[in-house]
Amino acid sequence: MADTSGVTVSIVSHRHNGMISHLLGDIGRHCDGKIRVILTENVPDSVPISTENLSFPVEKIVNASPKGFGANHNAAFTRCHTPLFCVVNPDVRFESDPLPSLSGTLEDTRVGVVGPLVRNSNGTLEDSARVFPTRTSLLLRAFEKRVGAVYPIDQGPLPVDWIAGMFMLFRRETYEAVGGFDAAYFLYYEDVDICWRLHAKGYSVIYDPRAEITHDAQRASRGNFRLAAHHLASIFRYLRRIRDSRA
Repeated sequence: MADTSGVTVSIVSHRHNGMISHLLGDIGRHCDGKIRVILTENVPDSVPISTENLSFPVEKIVNASPKGFGANHNAAFTRCHTPLFCVVNPDVRFESDPLPSLSGTLEDTRVGVVGPLVRNSNGTLEDSARVFPTRTSLLLRAFEKRVGAVYPIDQGPLPVDWIAGMFMLFRRETYEAVGGFDAAYFLYYEDVDICWRLHAKGYSVIYDPRAEITHDAQRASRGNFRLAAHHLASIFRYLRRIRDSRA
C-alpha cells in the first residue's frame, strides 16, 4: 500500500458540528499517517466540535458570511501544503481507513481524482460513480428512475465519468492545475463539473471500491425550495458549459 502521509482533509460545516465530531473521531481511530484537517464553519453552530485527544491537527476557518461548496473547499486548499487534498462531507463516516488504496491509485499521475465505494447508513450501495448527466438522463432521474452505469465493485479501480463530491481525493498539483472547483456553482454539480474538466485535460477519474465509506445522505434539496433552486441553477450552468464546449 502507498504511504498515506501528507493528506489535508477539507470539511465544511453547515451546522453539522455534531456530525463532524464523530467524523473526526473516525479519522483518529482508523487513519494512519500524517493527516491535517481544515474545518470551515460556514454558518454559526452552537454545538462545539470535540477536538480533544486527536492525533492530528485541526485548523478552523470561521466564515463572516456563507460561501458555496466550491468556494469553501478552494479556500481550504490555499492552506494545503501536503501532497494530497481530500474533500469530505460532514455526514461521512469511516469504519476503516479508505486512504491507502485511494492514494495508491493516485500514484498514476494520469489519474485526476479518485473516490471510494459509498454505502448509505443502512448498508445499501449508493450510485456515487456515474456517467455524465444529459437532458434525457436528468429528466428520467427527476421521475425517480435509476439512470446511468452501475459499476461493478469486484473488479478493482475503474475509470468512470464522475464521482460524487462527498469524498474526493486529489493530488495537490492536479487540483491546482484545473483551478479547483468552479465557485460559480454555489451548491450542487461542482463534483460533476470538476470531473468533466479533469477529463478535458486528459486525466482519468477513478472509482476504487477497495476503499469504502458510509454516507448519511440528507437529500436536502428535495424538501427545500431554496436548495432546489440552487440545484436547478447548477444543472443549467453545467449543461451550458457542455453546450459551449461543443460549439
